[in-house]
Amino acid sequence: MTGIEGLSRELPVLIAGPTGSGKSALAMALAARDGRVIVNADALQVYECWRVLSARPSISDEQALPHALYGHVGRECDYSVGAWLREVAGLLSRPVVIAGGTGLYFRALTEGLAEIPPIPAAIRAEADALRLSGQIDVMRAALDAATAAKTDLLNPVRVQRAYEVQRATGRGMAAWQADTVAPILPLCDAQTLVLQPTVPWLDARIARRFSVMLEEGALDEVRAALPHWQPERPWARAIGAPELVAHLRGEISLTAARDGAILASRQYAKRQRTWFRARMANWTQAIPG
Repeated sequence: MTGIEGLSRELPVLIAGPTGSGKSALAMALAARDGRVIVNADALQVYECWRVLSARPSISDEQALPHALYGHVGRECDYSVGAWLREVAGLLSRPVVIAGGTGLYFRALTEGLAEIPPIPAAIRAEADALRLSGQIDVMRAALDAATAAKTDLLNPVRVQRAYEVQRATGRGMAAWQADTVAPILPLCDAQTLVLQPTVPWLDARIARRFSVMLEEGALDEVRAALPHWQPERPWARAIGAPELVAHLRGEISLTAARDGAILASRQYAKRQRTWFRARMANWTQAIPG
């Protein structure tokens, strides 16, 4: 595991990395050394319904060291990058280590966030229907050229977000981003670290971790969420949740659900690594292991 010896004792420290790369352990070590608050920068770990499945810190870890923005959002609540950023702003007067795998959170924190108006429910429902019916191409085609050039067109969630903004405001996401306000924590005022593990190391770790999740109650978490299951909702995007839902509905075996969840986790980690290489080239790179 990457050590903490070279990390600042004074500056805020930002730790990014793909799922399973060891961000939480590194953040815990840094918080214990410096008396920092560990701040969550993972879009799924904010939801109270997912502790095991989102790999949120354990109850004992949260009792041992101060944590913030973990498990504090109900599944029925809308939670955005802007909401996260406003909460983080209130924590920066204290020594912090901010750790997570959601690149857009770090981008908003260090580069600023466009103040886009809320999306009306009718447009959100329209976009959900297009995505769930496999009509991503319809949304891609509707984007203006500048927005399309800046959007990950292979990521349905990102395409939908860009489509919703354009439909709701009449302006493309790129135009809104051009009006971005100043960041609350510029990169020059923080120490940054992005974990980039080797693929074999991370693949093996992901497989072991999901087996441990099953032992620690991931299936029970999904069973509790099943009456509320809405696959289009942000909280339902927890990696492994759709596969375990399918098992609980009798559609696939637990072994198939486990294998599918591990594959989904590895695919997600690949997307994260690609994003970090493209968008965090100026961050300090570290290879855990």
